[in-house]
Amino acid sequence: MARAARLVEQALDVLLPSVDTAEGRVAEAMRYATLGGGKRLRAFLVMQAASLFSVAETCAARVAASVEMLHAYSLVHDDLPSMDNDDLRRGKPSTHRAFDEATAILAGDALQTRAFEILAEPDTHSDPQARCELVAALGAAAGARGMVGGQMIDMLSEGKTLDGPAVTRLQALKTGRLIQYSVEAGAILGRASAQDRHSLAAYGRDIGAAFQITDDLLDVEGSAEDLGKTAGKDLAAGKATMVAVLGVEMARAHADMLAAQAAKHLDGFGDRAACLRALAAYVVARRN
Repeated sequence: MARAARLVEQALDVLLPSVDTAEGRVAEAMRYATLGGGKRLRAFLVMQAASLFSVAETCAARVAASVEMLHAYSLVHDDLPSMDNDDLRRGKPSTHRAFDEATAILAGDALQTRAFEILAEPDTHSDPQARCELVAALGAAAGARGMVGGQMIDMLSEGKTLDGPAVTRLQALKTGRLIQYSVEAGAILGRASAQDRHSLAAYGRDIGAAFQITDDLLDVEGSAEDLGKTAGKDLAAGKATMVAVLGVEMARAHADMLAAQAAKHLDGFGDRAACLRALAAYVVARRN
């Protein structure tokens, strides 16, 4: 993960250059929101899935960087006063605190559009069909029937009691779809067979669900110092989580089951998928 993070950090630094013209402030905010922080989980998934099909690292790193830009945009907007109203992100002030609210909104908008621009560029893949598939799949994962739709449901559900299936759907949209896309993107880059792409999508789906339940557990049990963001906010806001539905111990057991199920989807890849299997264990054992 550390090696993938370094490669993607280098790509982000090149793909999000500083600008010394009048619009330089928004470029600075984009770099602030994206560079130098986070686990780079989504980037790692892109890089590892692509490596299963011998995709060039430079191409995979571009796609990984685009996913990290899309993810960073969502965090910038989620932290806004009109959304989750959080002042801390990745151990430093949220973008709207470091700059201002208007700049944060524009930086998020620009990060989102830059992500799609990168996917459409010939340097990402020589096959225009592959680039089109990457763009279409990211659009589906990030839009109203994916991440944005999940955020809408999350906001509407505050203070309400949702059952297990409703919470599962909320989290699959808000968090899971982009994680699943990250794995699928590697398969798209590698022009993988339908079967391999299906197996990786199933892995990504289950990893995403396990990751979000672990986040919910950490919100209850972790500290702001460990998490790099405000702890206990979901509970205080009455957010719908699997911890609220199942309780701490059953939620942890459910996350462990999902992680084991995710690893099982990789059986067809043999030892080549060892890092992805290890990641399944990591997402439920992490402390931040």
